[in-house]
Amino acid sequence: MNLSKHWAAQLDDYVIDLAWAPGGAQLAAASAAGPVSLLAAADGAAQHVLAGHEQGTNCLGFAPASGASPVLATGGQDGAVKLWDAASGQHLATAPLGPAWVEHLAWRPRGAAGAERAAVLAAASGRKLGFIGIDGSNRPAKADAPKTIAAVAWGPGGGCVAVAAFGGVRLWDGDDLIVQKELPYANGIQALVWSPDGKWLVSGNQDPSVHLWQPESEFELHMSGYAGKVKHLSFDHTSRWLATSGGRDACVWDCSGAGPANRPCCRTTLRSVRSPSSRTMAFWPRRRRMERCFCGARSAGNRCARP
Repeated sequence: MNLSKHWAAQLDDYVIDLAWAPGGAQLAAASAAGPVSLLAAADGAAQHVLAGHEQGTNCLGFAPASGASPVLATGGQDGAVKLWDAASGQHLATAPLGPAWVEHLAWRPRGAAGAERAAVLAAASGRKLGFIGIDGSNRPAKADAPKTIAAVAWGPGGGCVAVAAFGGVRLWDGDDLIVQKELPYANGIQALVWSPDGKWLVSGNQDPSVHLWQPESEFELHMSGYAGKVKHLSFDHTSRWLATSGGRDACVWDCSGAGPANRPCCRTTLRSVRSPSSRTMAFWPRRRRMERCFCGARSAGNRCARP
């Protein structure tokens, strides 16, 4: 498959994070310098430029669609989370978390129709975990993580959130804000993902490897042999196929039934990307096709492109 550039947008510094608005009509792009650009998905036209965070913006995340104006959350090197009205470009609220950088944001899924949950943002600043409401209110977790938080991922039903640090993963109750379960892992964790059906929780690791848990049954699997740290994970919408990074090969595992143990992985070499650190991947929503994208720095400026 050959991809052609649809449009490109110029930012004031290299792209640090990207986020699509619900419905896909708007793209948020954060530059390392701090400002956040809101771009029209159709043609890349700049709609708003948000001030972001003075010391630098680290991460972005749109709240799930609710029928109201889309809300964008940003986390910065100032230790705070800011909420923005993406339609008007107006700043809505600021929630300080602590002195450490805010590096991880994850919005709770809305839940099934008729049982929608309130919008809550899990945000990590160093060892601190905060639960931030759509109004900017902050309910801190009742205990700090044992080490710096490395990844955050809500379960598909929104009932709990997985929080990774060196040494393992903690599952926090999304309402009571208490630890439900601890899943030990004796190394650093780079990424977390849940399967859409909630059966599997998967970590991409520093050692380098992939570890799979079934939190309900405490069944575990371990997949090693990667060339580098596994920083990117993605399930397809059926929960069967798990795509993993960890080098120039994208390795896709069959997680049906008892999981990928004793099954070969499907390897695809990503030949067009020079640096493994600039590569990420994700399954196309509700399709079996896997997409890959990357953003790269240029000496004369920096661009984000949509294929």
